[in-house]
Amino acid sequence: MSDGPRTVGAAPGPSARRRVTGTSSPTRQAPPAAGAAPSPPVESVPGTPPASAPADAPATRGFLARAALLTAVLSAAGALLGLVRDQTLARMFGAGSATDAFLVAWTVPEFAATLLIEDGLAIALIPAFSMALARRAGGAAGDPVRSLVAHTLPRLALAFAAVGALLAVLAPQVVGVLAPGLPDPGLAVDCTRLTATCVLSFGLAGYCSAALRAHRRFLAPAAIYVAYNTGIITAVLLLGGRWGVRAAAAGVAFGGCLMVLAQVPVLWRELRHKGAAAARPATGAGDGRAMGVALLAAVLLFALCRQSQVLIERFLGSALPAGAISHLNFAQKIAQIPMTLSLMLCTVTFPVVARALAEGDTERARGRVERDLALAASMVLAGGAVVVACAPQIVELLLQRGAFTARDTAATVEVMRVYALGLLAHTLVGALIRSYFSAGRVTWFPLGAMAAGLAVTAVAGAWAVGPWGVRGIAAANAAGITVTAALLMAGLAGRGVPIRTRRVWAQLARPVGAAVPATLAGAWAAGRSGSPLLALTAGAVTVAVVFLPLGRALGDQGCVTALQSLRSVSRRLPHGRTR
Repeated sequence: MSDGPRTVGAAPGPSARRRVTGTSSPTRQAPPAAGAAPSPPVESVPGTPPASAPADAPATRGFLARAALLTAVLSAAGALLGLVRDQTLARMFGAGSATDAFLVAWTVPEFAATLLIEDGLAIALIPAFSMALARRAGGAAGDPVRSLVAHTLPRLALAFAAVGALLAVLAPQVVGVLAPGLPDPGLAVDCTRLTATCVLSFGLAGYCSAALRAHRRFLAPAAIYVAYNTGIITAVLLLGGRWGVRAAAAGVAFGGCLMVLAQVPVLWRELRHKGAAAARPATGAGDGRAMGVALLAAVLLFALCRQSQVLIERFLGSALPAGAISHLNFAQKIAQIPMTLSLMLCTVTFPVVARALAEGDTERARGRVERDLALAASMVLAGGAVVVACAPQIVELLLQRGAFTARDTAATVEVMRVYALGLLAHTLVGALIRSYFSAGRVTWFPLGAMAAGLAVTAVAGAWAVGPWGVRGIAAANAAGITVTAALLMAGLAGRGVPIRTRRVWAQLARPVGAAVPATLAGAWAAGRSGSPLLALTAGAVTVAVVFLPLGRALGDQGCVTALQSLRSVSRRLPHGRTR
């Protein structure tokens, strides 16, 4: 289930450029308005809310750090509520045929989240809004931002509504294709018709998120998965006893509406305020060129192909004993938490890279992308080490209650550890795809790379599901996404940000070298205690104690940055207590 784990203009003066590029920590990067004109920096004021800054002003280190922290905190809160949601589903419905039916219907919001909120629509919209902001800052007639909204939002909303209605009508056929082996397809059809509404709600939520981030409004976009998961949990608790698993599908529809409502008032105020001084609306096709049909198709088809891995997994899993799809789902969602958190870094720095390319500063864009890849890899490998080392304790603490039995825990643990083998590749794919499209240019290479990885997943999964069951499906997922990551890394030069591939591979090897012994040490520590909570704590602490110093000794940039941040915080704590 997607929690969230799963976005050009006038160049500033040299001093402003130095302010933007002088950071190396991921907590110092967040999306500036990619059309900002030179103006005085926004000063970092201790204690002020990090939710916004003028869209025309260069972002300072203090603002970027606060914005990144806000995004991380709210995204982590959404991920935590996602775990509570999964706990609620496991407790009330277990891992049987009813949950399998709902998870087939859950394919719709999973695809919609990837296509319309995370990796699809936002990658095309943020450069478009950045260009409109640049034209506004350059004194273009009317308000190019409002003109962009007027030209794109009604058409996209109509398309979203039409696709959602079509899915609802064709729900029996959709379920038949996705999971032909389901024992109760009627339940899955009912759930699919309810979840089909999220095509419209997720599309509108993704549109609002991209527009707000381009305007440096981060609070509402970061909170959407808090609202979404709250809606699902509420519906399950209130209606689960009467409606069964259909209540979860109704919660998806309700949560999608909450995602939109959390952002529309903020975006309306922003557009109304910024457009108040416009003398006349800007006209002409120039406002829409930044998000042409070809670019939108290239981005959405890539995201669709990537998410199709889930289709392969559920197609293969539907022929296995009841509960197989549920075990795959729970294992994947827990294992991907480190990936979701690490990719937040790339989400907030995407507009920074886009702006650098628009200004012709390729060196700055390359440095930012290379740092993002190194830091994201360190984060996901450290988290993946904890997932592998403490998998039994994590699943027992999060899911083993009610209808979710110890047998379900054991099956989920096996799958989760296999899934973890592909976490680094999943993270690299999520980071690299932004680099391909950050300049707003059309390229079909990512789609080809993802199609090759998908073919590997399908062939390997069909071969491995017989002897190894759900573990074989998870291994095929890891193999396919690894192929895609390698192809994207090799093909970036000449198609996106020209990173130094050999240097990046060397950087990635360092956290891998630290993660292997950290995982073994963490598993040993976790096995010393009979209490799941104490064992998880001991395992996680041991992973950190081994991973950080060893990574620093190997020269891993992520470990060096983390240790520097810890020292900085420890130095400030006494000062904070005496103020």
